[in-house]
Amino acid sequence: MRREHFTLDVSNVDWVETGGEPQKPSVSIDFTGPATTLRERLTGLDGEPLEAGETDVALRLQEPLDDDAAGVVSVTDRLTGDFVLELNEDAENVLTFIRAARNYGESASDDEGRYEVSITIDGEEFVTYDKRTFLVYDDQGNLLRGHSLIPSGVEL
Repeated sequence: MRREHFTLDVSNVDWVETGGEPQKPSVSIDFTGPATTLRERLTGLDGEPLEAGETDVALRLQEPLDDDAAGVVSVTDRLTGDFVLELNEDAENVLTFIRAARNYGESASDDEGRYEVSITIDGEEFVTYDKRTFLVYDDQGNLLRGHSLIPSGVEL
């Protein structure tokens, strides 16, 4: 699978800049490559799609963080550590999304996700995850806690 086969669209983040009413941020990742490979990566040993708790979402910076830093958004299988998918994205766009999710979390219940991830294959929804964590790593592989979305009480 190639990173170019993925497109990422976000919604419900503008309210942070305008001071509007909080809405749960959402990210949609659409895949237009060979569907079999992605379906296999998103499916557990039991033949069912991986659940939200079996996946992690992260941003790895490719250069030091500044206004135009590039990064790679990834979804990984939490149990195996294998990459499910990766795509290139502007780091500032992702950090804006994380700020929206953090601010949304201030008004959400403790058991509610802070954002939603939907993965579609050729326009058809395959899985949707309600997530609470979004990790950000610098270009050296170090966790940037201040930029990450980590629920209180979670130890990494």
